[in-house]
Amino acid sequence: MDISQARPLIARDFAGHIVPTLAEYVRIPNKSPLFDTDWETHGHMDRAVELLAAWCRRQPIRGLQVEVQRLPGRTPLLWCEIPSSDAVNLPGTVLMYGHFDKQPEFTGWDSDLDPWTPVFREGRLYGRGGADDGYAVFSSLEAIAVLQAQGLPHGRCVLLIEGCEESGSADLPFYVDHLADRIGTPDLVVCLDAECGDYDTFWLTTSLRGNITGTLTCEVLTEGVHSGMATGIAPTPVRILRALLDRLENMHTGDVLVESLHVPVPKHRLEQARAAAAVLGESVWRKLPFSVGVEPMSRDPVELLLNSTWKPTITVTGAEGLPPIRNAGNVLLPRVALKLSLRLPPTVDAARAAAAVKDVLERDPPHGARITFKPDSSLSGWHAPDLQGWLTEAVERGSREHFTRDPLAMGTGGSIPFIGMLQSRFPETQFVVTGLLGPKSNAHGPNEFLDVPTAERLTGFVAGLLERHAKATAA
Repeated sequence: MDISQARPLIARDFAGHIVPTLAEYVRIPNKSPLFDTDWETHGHMDRAVELLAAWCRRQPIRGLQVEVQRLPGRTPLLWCEIPSSDAVNLPGTVLMYGHFDKQPEFTGWDSDLDPWTPVFREGRLYGRGGADDGYAVFSSLEAIAVLQAQGLPHGRCVLLIEGCEESGSADLPFYVDHLADRIGTPDLVVCLDAECGDYDTFWLTTSLRGNITGTLTCEVLTEGVHSGMATGIAPTPVRILRALLDRLENMHTGDVLVESLHVPVPKHRLEQARAAAAVLGESVWRKLPFSVGVEPMSRDPVELLLNSTWKPTITVTGAEGLPPIRNAGNVLLPRVALKLSLRLPPTVDAARAAAAVKDVLERDPPHGARITFKPDSSLSGWHAPDLQGWLTEAVERGSREHFTRDPLAMGTGGSIPFIGMLQSRFPETQFVVTGLLGPKSNAHGPNEFLDVPTAERLTGFVAGLLERHAKATAA
């Protein structure tokens, strides 16, 4: 690939029609089904997928087929299929993955920003969903267009862009089964939905943590009672919930106390974390918006990287039963529920972990309180297989060509359910999982942004990867 031709083409297309279409996509509040149970009635998901499909159909890619797949009661899925280039007739398939559903608004956006109003400023597109993960379909097809513009080979490619990732990809297995014959057996998966340590380096994701989400409920009364009459006689639900959380984690250190949720860190992943920490340094924690005076869990960047990629962690992400402060009368609350999110090491079985957590929380309830822990999602993580020789070389060359430096590898603290599911179905498949969710890009939170120059470089990298895949397969 002629880089001197590829770069201006990618930049022109991003400026001319990719970023403007992404801006229209940002305007659509197509929240994932977990956050919008009436998504079918509201129609935002259909608007989003049809916007993306219409853009795909306009692309000058030979042989491109674009379909919106719909199964009853399931979020739609965008399917694209491109046959191998005229120069080669390759076996196998490159499967390219992304998603178009979004997290909810969240609070704390800057006064001049809004989740559903795109703002382009200093090379960054602000708004919900541009970085997580609207850009994936654009970068994937643009990479193929770059190769075809130069008459370069690529293998057969299929794109799966789902609408349920932020809800645990509950709908995706049904589509993978539905499309199994058309997907075939992919020999390479390219996923553009992961993190990057900075915006100057190509980052290869080597692991993803699993995730358990669920609701922990404590009920002590059938109705609220005057706190002056009831406290000292009846136990308070918040105190009981505090005691139950202490069963799960050390309140002073945050260490998870359930032994079955821990695994040893593989030696080569530890070495990769050290290499990444040497480059990132203090930015490992300085990328977070700490309040004044708050300290990170550690100032050792290696420890922090491992904490967020290979250690189990627990956080409370929501609550019910606690009235807003302005309406908080002197009442002993009858029932309080907490939404828990537990991140799991990549190799821990999520179903077994959920059962262990449920047992720890529900057994021997303090004061005989009615305690339930109801998991609503349990997703195992992913530990990447070692790269084959040609793929190692392709990643290294592509990184130097488009990011002017050697690649770095590290685990990611989040989850992408599709990756683990696909590896279990195709254990011989190779994976390149990467992305541009870098410092302060803040997916899921306020002020989410897509760093467009990084997206352009990543698109060029993917184009080179597809070319090298074609040549390696042909050989």
